[in-house]
Amino acid sequence: MSWRLPEGTREQVAYQLRAGRWDSGRVESDQSILVPYDGPDLASGERVEWTVRVWTDAGESDWAEPSWWEMGLLDPADWVARWVEPAEPDRVRAQVVHPAHLFRGKFTLDDAVERARLYVTAHGIYEFFVNGDRVGDLELTPGFTSYRSRLQVQTFDVAPLLRAGENVLGAVLSDGWFRGQTSGFRHIRSYGDTLALLAQLDVLRPDGTLRRVGTGPDWLSTTGSIVAADLVEGQVVDLRRDPAGWHSADAVLEGWSPVTVVDHDLTRLCWSPSPPVRRVQELRPVAVTRPAPDRQVIDLGQNLNGWVRVTSLGPAGTTLSLTHGEALDASGDVTLDTLSPDADDVPGIDAWPWDMSMIKRSLQVDRVTAAGTDGEVFEPRHTTHGFQYVRVEGHPDDLTADDVTGVVVHTDLRRTGSFECSDVRINRLHEAAVWSFRGNACDIPTDCPTRERAGWTGDWQIFVPTAAFLYDVAGFSTKWLRDLAADQRPDGTVEHLAPNSVPTDLTDNPVPPGAAGWADAAVIVPWEIYRAYGDVRLLKEQWPSMTAWVEYAATAAKDRRHPDRAATRPTPGPHERYLWDTGFHFGEWLEPGEHEMDMAKRAAADHGDLATAYLHHSADLLGQIAAVLGDVPGVCRYADLAGFTRWAWQEEFLRPDGTLATDTQAAHVRALAFGLVPDDLRAQVAGRLVELIRDAGTHLGTGFLATPYLLPVLADTGHLDVAYELLFQDTEPSWLTMIDRGATTIWEAWNGIDEHGTSTLSLNHYSKGAVVSFLHRYVAGIQLLNDHPAYRRFRIAPRPGGGLTTARATHDSPYGRIESAWHLDGDRFTLDVTVPPGTTAEVHLPDGRRHDAAPGTATFRGLATPALAAATAGEEGR
Repeated sequence: MSWRLPEGTREQVAYQLRAGRWDSGRVESDQSILVPYDGPDLASGERVEWTVRVWTDAGESDWAEPSWWEMGLLDPADWVARWVEPAEPDRVRAQVVHPAHLFRGKFTLDDAVERARLYVTAHGIYEFFVNGDRVGDLELTPGFTSYRSRLQVQTFDVAPLLRAGENVLGAVLSDGWFRGQTSGFRHIRSYGDTLALLAQLDVLRPDGTLRRVGTGPDWLSTTGSIVAADLVEGQVVDLRRDPAGWHSADAVLEGWSPVTVVDHDLTRLCWSPSPPVRRVQELRPVAVTRPAPDRQVIDLGQNLNGWVRVTSLGPAGTTLSLTHGEALDASGDVTLDTLSPDADDVPGIDAWPWDMSMIKRSLQVDRVTAAGTDGEVFEPRHTTHGFQYVRVEGHPDDLTADDVTGVVVHTDLRRTGSFECSDVRINRLHEAAVWSFRGNACDIPTDCPTRERAGWTGDWQIFVPTAAFLYDVAGFSTKWLRDLAADQRPDGTVEHLAPNSVPTDLTDNPVPPGAAGWADAAVIVPWEIYRAYGDVRLLKEQWPSMTAWVEYAATAAKDRRHPDRAATRPTPGPHERYLWDTGFHFGEWLEPGEHEMDMAKRAAADHGDLATAYLHHSADLLGQIAAVLGDVPGVCRYADLAGFTRWAWQEEFLRPDGTLATDTQAAHVRALAFGLVPDDLRAQVAGRLVELIRDAGTHLGTGFLATPYLLPVLADTGHLDVAYELLFQDTEPSWLTMIDRGATTIWEAWNGIDEHGTSTLSLNHYSKGAVVSFLHRYVAGIQLLNDHPAYRRFRIAPRPGGGLTTARATHDSPYGRIESAWHLDGDRFTLDVTVPPGTTAEVHLPDGRRHDAAPGTATFRGLATPALAAATAGEEGR
């Protein structure tokens, strides 16, 4: 339970909680976030109202307006419903894509309803109906999890939908992630080859008695208007085949078949700490064009994740084809080049153990056949697409912007951060990063919403600090980490994806799991969530997963040697037991000019520099986490491991003259960011990084892993001017090149659209958008402190540059809103700061002056640089 202190107060000295039958009494404590319930055990379905009052420096508060939570079904014995599977011929089951199934059951109510809760989950994606009305506004339920271990249940209040007499429960069920295509290689049937539904309705009568009904042998199933539904390929609908009123009491039940009752594991049923997926925004087209006589192109003006709703379908029998894409070709038509690269052009692809013909199947194409009824609407809810443009074929008329609506679909996260400055292009870059995250926060953090839609571990560990500033991703990340841990192998190996839908029994997998920088998400993500939200319980929960991964990597370093190193140095040096130079690693990934997918070459390469650096970094974080948890042996174990791996890295990759053996921008950035370089050499290494940047024409040369650290490292080592030059660089490769070429989301490759307009790889891939964290932390200056998580004490230290004259950022922290807003008037710098109750801030002005800020708002004035301050010594700075 969490609460915010009354405005005008500075600190809490005590609190009192009342939650159901529990009263904490007065508790002397300043804790106001994530206070655990400590009352009597709670029963399934129990609703708990709770409130709190606090004692602060201003005295005793009133009791807060009550809030509440409600328990779900806590025990498998609470379920009277049975799993049911649809009647489905073997020939249909053997297909790659399948029709959606309709389910129907009925029951009678003779008396009034006090309360009614519907609990639902499925193998597949479901929509539920009560007496013909759709239940709730959640999409893509029950969500994507490690289905073998974890399957989420949703709870709905359906009392307003029930009535006296006969009631009908109905559901639509499609393949979703359970049976449909997943990952970039479009694996099918990752979790099973049959769909299933489990639904239970608990009705509380006014006399306190409980009636339970649910799925079972009396339910029926059939197919309807959804001829095919797949998250990757799209949805095919024939509205003429929709059984009229199938979910109402007076439906004609011709062609319905009895369901099959099965026993699936109920112990894996769980709740989700993450907000659900919803339709969160609608966009109107900015243009409708006709690049050829047989097609029209809808431009929504924004790359997004979701679908379109079409209200003009044409006469009965008209079939429309809707192809969704991120870019246009030279003729103004939708191109799928960014979604489906030709497998024949991928080096080493013939060695991969999967059916490459799957890659060539259609992507992101919906089809609908009109029934010709009044008010007919097409809105696919059993697929999603990543797109800005939609090609419509088959429509007999000219479409208008009123006929098509873009529906933005993603996890309904609460927005917590904002940024704006005096440069329009930088603001557009920030919004592109925001939209990229929105497009890839669809129940899990994905890499792209188009060809892969996968929870790549490396992408989320790169972006999670940025995301945690922009949105409340605490529950979203907790849910994802539970899937990561559930799929982690017994030896500690972390899969590349979470949840992992890639077959785990491949003996010739060209990309075996356990890649440095990717698998380290097991450590980095919990740490960043703790920093942002103060969630110690998450650290405790993930500790076995974190330590298992680091111990796996440490064992690999101790027991294995890269063959090239062994050939040139038959007798290993003493440091090599801490040098991790074997195993498959993706490496830096997609540095400028790189489009190399020959995984055999990557597997054979020596990635010891990068892998050892990440082993050190994760071990170092584990030592800090152990200190938070009060685990003294853990502190000793991982502080020692961090020290030894740092020593090993220096022995192997730091030359006696202070230069690095790997002379790339990424290697220098990582060495500085992870503290691998001795303090007396940091200036030299940073200087060489600047030389490499200048040698590249003042362009960046980093890929996925090092890019988030590039500008902060430059700023922290005395090269703030170079950081701003890279930020404002507008020739390729750069962030502003994307913006100048029309990007509304961040590209996967630096040349996602080249100077000729040719597109390649994903155009919605948030990892390189982590640069906007520099805008939050350095331009606006709002900084977390490791020893004060959740912004209990934080720093505001703006570092103006690049010709910016104003900047403003806000962040709704767990304690309240933080704001930093500054402007320059010549050499005069003015900073307005808001500090929420219960926190304090260090304020560092650009001229070197420092202040402490208590809760409230304050204005600080100074000069633009330390040099100016020195020249005007004695002048008032506040």
